Amino acid sequence: MLNFSDILETVNMIDREHLDVRTVTMGISLLDCASDSPDKLYTRVYDKITSCAKELVPTVNAIEKEYGIPIIHKRVSVTPVSLIGGCLDCDGYVRLAETLDRAAHSVGINFIGGFSALVQKGMTRTERVMLDAIPQALASTQLVCSSVNVGSTKSGINMDAVMIMGEKIKQAAYLTRDDSSIGCAKLVVFANVPEDNPFMAGAFHGVGEAECCINVGVSGPGVVAQAVKGCKGRDFSYLAETIKKTAFKITRMGQLVAAEASQRLGVDFGIVDLSLAPTPAVGDSVADILEAMGLERCGTHGTTAALALLNDAVKKGGSMASSHVGGLSGAFIPVSEDRGMIEAVETGALTIEKLEAMTSVCSVGLDMIAVPGSTSAKTISAIIADEAAIGVINGKTTAVRIIPAYGKEAGDSVEFGGLLGRAPVMKLSAFGSDEFIERGGRIPAPIHSLRN
Repeated sequence: MLNFSDILETVNMIDREHLDVRTVTMGISLLDCASDSPDKLYTRVYDKITSCAKELVPTVNAIEKEYGIPIIHKRVSVTPVSLIGGCLDCDGYVRLAETLDRAAHSVGINFIGGFSALVQKGMTRTERVMLDAIPQALASTQLVCSSVNVGSTKSGINMDAVMIMGEKIKQAAYLTRDDSSIGCAKLVVFANVPEDNPFMAGAFHGVGEAECCINVGVSGPGVVAQAVKGCKGRDFSYLAETIKKTAFKITRMGQLVAAEASQRLGVDFGIVDLSLAPTPAVGDSVADILEAMGLERCGTHGTTAALALLNDAVKKGGSMASSHVGGLSGAFIPVSEDRGMIEAVETGALTIEKLEAMTSVCSVGLDMIAVPGSTSAKTISAIIADEAAIGVINGKTTAVRIIPAYGKEAGDSVEFGGLLGRAPVMKLSAFGSDEFIERGGRIPAPIHSLRN
């Protein structure tokens, strides 16, 4: 039973602390769209998406209005296209991306994810062709997002794919150079990718998922920050317990929206992703939470420990609020999308090396990092390899969404606008990794992968 104080608390979270449902994402299987005819494939994909998702936006808008809960984005994720594109050449995959974009515009969503490939152990011919198509696909579409999984704890790291992705990121930056290299902001490289993630750019609909389902991503860094500020002078046990209780309340709201949306649309309820996803707005920052714990500035000594506590407490609280927690679930640390992270970089408190250390305990990885446009493809590949290694060895998801900002140098900044925010261009090591990346092949899986 809700009482008056519960209602007032929720209203305050929404009105003053930026609590929202970041995304309602409909996952759609495209496995039945495969064809030996490219034209039939495009038609089937467009028809399947527009048929399944035609009521998504009006339904979610109605829920938002009825419950007074801000729902920021409506999105779709689809089966990794490399699994259905066997008949396509490189240009054909670009046309498939354009078909996805056209379908996304038709149903009125914000983004569509699933221009993706799973190549953690090796690459088929069609997957290799699909990777080649990524830069042009992102340059010629507005709403399409792409992801590639290059490693897993079970398989190790596919270093051939890692080297290719460094090149594709550079190409995407160049092709979208007149728009702040925005193509790279729609491309993420994973290790241990989750197949039910509702957040972009990494969302896709895994092969073990239902025909169609609803996944919801909630977000409440501002709410957690206020709760942490109320713990000044208290010990870590009290602090962790407070974050757990706050995460429980946030997740219950996401559970409500997910259940309502799935029931009204007549599709399966997938998961609630309880990640703390920041925005550039004041008071909606993960860095602010860490600083409220007692750090002078995010990035100083103690930051990794603070983030570990936050991430664990969020997962514990959220898992008590829903039986269907999934996706990434924890704390995101995207630089461009978090005002506190931006300020930490600009003051010199937060470096890319410290960010890498933080990714060992957060929910994802190096996210929305801008680096000099002159950064070589092999250096980008080496950054991807480092992140993949953290994920593979620790049995967790890690990812890289990096923007070699064309024409920019360390100390400059790149403006994306909206939820993507502003990215300060970060300084990288002056030393190369070319010979290491050129070895190719596969870094073997760790010994603890043998759990059969």
